[in-house]
Amino acid sequence: MSRPPTLTLPPCARAYQLDTDRGAFAVHDARPEGAPIGTALLVPGFTGSKEDFIALLEPLATAGFRAVAVDGRGQHESTGPHDEHAYVQSELALDVLAQARAVQQPAGGPLHLLGHSLGGLITRAAVLVDATPFRSLTVLSSGPAAIDAAQQARVRMLIDALGTLDMESVWRAMRELDPPEAADSATPPEIGAFLHRRWLNTVPEQLIATGRQMLDEPDRVTELARTGLPVHVVSGAVDYAWPVPWMDAMADRLTARRTVVEGAEHSPNAERPEKTAEALAGFWSGAA
Repeated sequence: MSRPPTLTLPPCARAYQLDTDRGAFAVHDARPEGAPIGTALLVPGFTGSKEDFIALLEPLATAGFRAVAVDGRGQHESTGPHDEHAYVQSELALDVLAQARAVQQPAGGPLHLLGHSLGGLITRAAVLVDATPFRSLTVLSSGPAAIDAAQQARVRMLIDALGTLDMESVWRAMRELDPPEAADSATPPEIGAFLHRRWLNTVPEQLIATGRQMLDEPDRVTELARTGLPVHVVSGAVDYAWPVPWMDAMADRLTARRTVVEGAEHSPNAERPEKTAEALAGFWSGAA
């Protein structure tokens, strides 16, 4: 899971509930001092939340972009039902389109869509339903189809555990499986407490349904290419969910811009936010 480097919103951002025609979603909304040259809708990944993008907000606003990071339904501070069907990919894609309608304003410039990890699959599905609201799509640390086999085994274990244990018990079991570098002693106490709180706030049915999506996702790269939407494929130099060569090949098939953020792994947004924001703003400026 992504570990945000801070939980403090910059002065340019505020937290609120975004009302849409598919319900309310918790967001962090950062705005530049003047009229934005574009608006970015940021969709988090598996076990994630809007906080994963906190470190991007100020540099994106400084570059002239409004950035709206969202909790999807059932994630952290966005409510959701205890019903797995509510979290099938087609429903989550419709949520993204509703969020896009809610944030899009004539004064906000063109709308750019970004999905991190699982969010990359969901945003791709949204674009395949309707690409017209968006000027571009950025796929951040997400690949062409299902995740790598080794990660599939971990996700299957998690799905099985969520079917039999409560969220607190699953959290403790996951912590026992963490590598030494991910131990709580290496995480600031306030971040560790937030990760625990976010996990407990997440609807387990959301995790089960979206975990299955990462196991079963078909290759839809050809479909995405047919939309003609400009695409930016961004990743760290190492990725265990979707290996970097997979993302290289996906970018080639899409004739997409490709950015590798050195010194980052699966979450460049949290691990190297300044470099990631620079790459995003450069792409969006060119697509505007």
